[in-house]
Amino acid sequence: MAIDYDIVIIGGSLAGYYAALTATQLGATVALVEPKVNYGFIYHQALSKISNIKQYSGIHPSQPNTAEKSEKFRLGGNHATSYPFANGDAAPTGTLSANKPTEPPNGVAPQEQTFQDNQLPVAWQERMLYAQSVVSNLEEQHSPGILAALGVDVIFGSGQFQSSPQLAFSVNSRLLTARNYLLATGSRPAIPDIDGLQATGYLSLSNIYSSLNKSKLPKNWVIIGGVPQSIEIAQTLSRLGCSVTLVVKYPYILPHIDPEIAILLQAQLEVEGIRVLTETPVTQVRRIEDKKWIQAGDKAIETDEILVATGQQPNVESLNLATVGVKWYQHRLVVNDKLQTTNHHIYACGDVIGGYDFANVANYEARIALKNALFFTKFRVNYQSIPWAVFSQPTLAQVGLTEKQAKRQFNRNEVLVLQHYFKTVAAAQINDETTGICKLIVLSNGEILGASILGAAAGELINLIALAISRKIKVKHLANLSPIYPSYSEILEQTAREWNKQKLNSNIALQEFLEGFFHFRRNWNL
Repeated sequence: MAIDYDIVIIGGSLAGYYAALTATQLGATVALVEPKVNYGFIYHQALSKISNIKQYSGIHPSQPNTAEKSEKFRLGGNHATSYPFANGDAAPTGTLSANKPTEPPNGVAPQEQTFQDNQLPVAWQERMLYAQSVVSNLEEQHSPGILAALGVDVIFGSGQFQSSPQLAFSVNSRLLTARNYLLATGSRPAIPDIDGLQATGYLSLSNIYSSLNKSKLPKNWVIIGGVPQSIEIAQTLSRLGCSVTLVVKYPYILPHIDPEIAILLQAQLEVEGIRVLTETPVTQVRRIEDKKWIQAGDKAIETDEILVATGQQPNVESLNLATVGVKWYQHRLVVNDKLQTTNHHIYACGDVIGGYDFANVANYEARIALKNALFFTKFRVNYQSIPWAVFSQPTLAQVGLTEKQAKRQFNRNEVLVLQHYFKTVAAAQINDETTGICKLIVLSNGEILGASILGAAAGELINLIALAISRKIKVKHLANLSPIYPSYSEILEQTAREWNKQKLNSNIALQEFLEGFFHFRRNWNL
């Protein structure tokens, strides 16, 4: 039986749009179903930009002893690790009652005291209008009309798979048949089962910006976090004048990142007045009078609004996947390393298969899935050289293995850790952005296994390391860079030069040879 398309792409994520554009440029016949893109992350980036401008203009909420704490943090190194975190402070215990709150903990001052309206010269609605204009521009660039003009059959509507008489996707009373299918439906927030959360009300990553656009910005926030967006939004809200408490159940503000990087980033958040509670489970939520209260560990916290940002779950329930033999779990679709689902004619990419919601990672997966779906099924995903970033201030970027992962995978004695602080970089000093560190994880033969960068321009610098890993460029070649001076790229050269130092320090014979050689040269010149 003849088929209608080379590939049918289901889902309005950016990865779906990217896949449709790429496939049609290759000459394939393509259908894209549900082409509506969620631009929530762009709202965040635009608002974050405004908050950063406000921060550097000297307009920010007053916080006690901020200058003193900031100076301590800027020293870097061991000074940051000794910073007294909020979750280490003693606090009274308490539990929430359905009818009457416990006494407010002494360590939790009413958050309204840190919010000053006269320090917000730009109206909140004006900020949202700016963000909307950015989103509108992107929507125009990614409009279905542009795809249709390029030859993509754009179909609006929800549909589902059917297996009889042949594998097809049914939408708007049409049966779309294709050689293969690609799921790029994205994900939605996974809401934890917390007593009282549903009854009390909350915001999530899917509706925070549409909700804020309809009303004024709440003053006091509790963010139940654990994903990159929770850190980004916490910092943005704080810089816009809100009091923010970030509650995370993990030992660090993000799992799977370098512990030293996590400690430095947490210290930066706390310097800015964000209260961070790690290893703190949220057990219950209550609305008492006109306030919301949450029980986080042994602390009862009063707040105006709650944001839940703990994880995502795939948008697949309406697709009738069980009928066509596609398996999925609560947080991800099941795929192999070729990005095939358990039905090998159906591929998937993006956060629908789990992991953090990073556009560049989703686009990489879309490229691999398309190569396999349109040509020969031989391409496999390899995330070793795919970077990702948390758009905090300073930015956190990572690629490849962390120190812990590398030492678990390789002989510990073969793994070298090279690191350098941003305070030694001229560009960082000039721009007063000295907070940060660059860490390279390499083998003793110079092979780069991974990198973690916290600092200004980290989102750009990490791309060079990713290229070096993908092309198997040794660390000695990074050490031979001659970057523009002053520029943030100096941090890569300075960090890579640590490899030469460590190799020399560990080679006694070479040290003795060099000492004898230069001694001979000095005497010979005489």
